[in-house]
Amino acid sequence: MRSAIILAGMVLCALLLTAPVLADNYAITGGTAYTHGGRGKVERATVLISDGKIVSVIPDGKVPDGYERIDARGKWITVGFMVSATSLGLGEIGISADINDARSEKAKHTLGLDPADGYNPDSTLIPVTRIEGVTRASVNLTGGKDMWLGQGMVVNLGRGTDTIDRHRAYIGLDISEHGARTGGGSRPAMWDAIRAKFDAADPRTGRSQRKKGAEPDADVEALRGLFTHKAFLLVVANRTSDIRKVMALKQRYGFDVIVAGGAEAWRVADDLARARIPVVLNPLQNLPRSFDELGATGANAARLARAGVKVAFLAPDTHNARLLPQSAGNAVAMGMRWTDAVDAISVNPAEIFGIADHYGTLEKGMDADVVIWNGDPLEVMTSPDAVFVKGQAIPMRSRQTALRDRYETLTRSPQYRRLQ
Repeated sequence: MRSAIILAGMVLCALLLTAPVLADNYAITGGTAYTHGGRGKVERATVLISDGKIVSVIPDGKVPDGYERIDARGKWITVGFMVSATSLGLGEIGISADINDARSEKAKHTLGLDPADGYNPDSTLIPVTRIEGVTRASVNLTGGKDMWLGQGMVVNLGRGTDTIDRHRAYIGLDISEHGARTGGGSRPAMWDAIRAKFDAADPRTGRSQRKKGAEPDADVEALRGLFTHKAFLLVVANRTSDIRKVMALKQRYGFDVIVAGGAEAWRVADDLARARIPVVLNPLQNLPRSFDELGATGANAARLARAGVKVAFLAPDTHNARLLPQSAGNAVAMGMRWTDAVDAISVNPAEIFGIADHYGTLEKGMDADVVIWNGDPLEVMTSPDAVFVKGQAIPMRSRQTALRDRYETLTRSPQYRRLQ
């Protein structure tokens, strides 16, 4: 009998852990909402959320029966923000001797590696990130034995098991100094290998057809999604000459490309705008860190946006993805328009990473990723009062808040006080 009770309890716990978290109906009233990135300002807004979706955002709207009212008077309301090109969920401590699922030093086929195989939605870094207003992320490997970074995906940072928004959304390629070193020892050797892979997968060349009975080339199979526009190529490039190589790739092969890093992208801003190539960058980078980045400047984001380039933001690092809104604030301090900076962490990454059909704006039918802020979200002293991911109210707790609460007030022993 006792064994049966224990077994039943274990089954119930398993069901609770794996069952989706049900979304309720919420009415957020009285705040100032921005419905489209940094635009679409609605004063005294009533934001209705039902079944995980936005129902409406209108001024002074009525609250229907069955909705839990949340008073947001004096608050700001935005979509939950999105951070680009992280390794969230693939590791806890970068210097740990344990397995780091963000790297691939010994993989046989680095190009086709799938981060979903190592993604942990229960990572302690995810609550740390989402309670600061960041509710979506693109995730990819950080490096390995060559220049390929494997596949990339887009995730939501909600609770439950349904967290992958877009699987195999992109392929990562590092053509920076690090990529050249691991991909052949020099840029000429690296580019020879890159072109050979693309030519083998290009359906126009006829070389993508393998002989009957032969084993498929795993790398070629992974690259074919680029040519059918089911995926895009995210290329880590910083110096101007490398960024021009990215533009040439798009022109030669016709698939969609994104520049990541882009420290010197401002020097070719007009060319990038004409080629319709987005740039994902760290707005805090203001000084060179290598010979690849001699032209680095904190004005990079502002100059690109004014030239018409679609810009999105990286975090300083994955463990500090929570600082994304502050990084956007730094971009404003370096000359970027406030509206453009908010776009760079909301509507822009949604469009760049291919999830704008259901995330990125506070409009009817969109996923209800909503954040209530106690002030301007780009100000360093502002923080969220409430966060919703796909209509789920997120507990405003994380490992960091637990440590804060534990050590905020300590009872000192009499012996300690005597020593003072």
